[in-house]
Amino acid sequence: MSELPTVDAINAMLVEEFSGMGSRCAAVGPDFALAHLMPDQDALRPGGFISGPTQFGMADAALWYLTFGAIGRIEPMALTSELSIRYVRPAQGTNMWARATLDKAGRRNVVGTVRIWCDDDEDRITATAQGTYALPA
Repeated sequence: MSELPTVDAINAMLVEEFSGMGSRCAAVGPDFALAHLMPDQDALRPGGFISGPTQFGMADAALWYLTFGAIGRIEPMALTSELSIRYVRPAQGTNMWARATLDKAGRRNVVGTVRIWCDDDEDRITATAQGTYALPA
């Protein structure tokens, strides 16, 4: 494995390659990643709830950042191969967080589990997800 990518390097790549992506990497390690999003009005449903698709996108982003840490390099062409999510409770808040933890890293894919929550209430998850990222040949 190469040197662990930094949060700054991941976020610089996001700005350059995926400027419309709302989430940013807040932390990364060889077996975890933390994504952060400040939801805008477009992410909200009636009642001020953060939409399911926004939470799904956060799970996907956290797994992508986790993949970079697990393989030791930023690989923009690592692609989602599967992702499932379970919504636990309505999501409301000004900050959304998604922590991905590594389940398995192989030569061809990375599997992880994600917990999503709002604001500072990490014990009150709004969704949980599990997914796989495929690595390019």
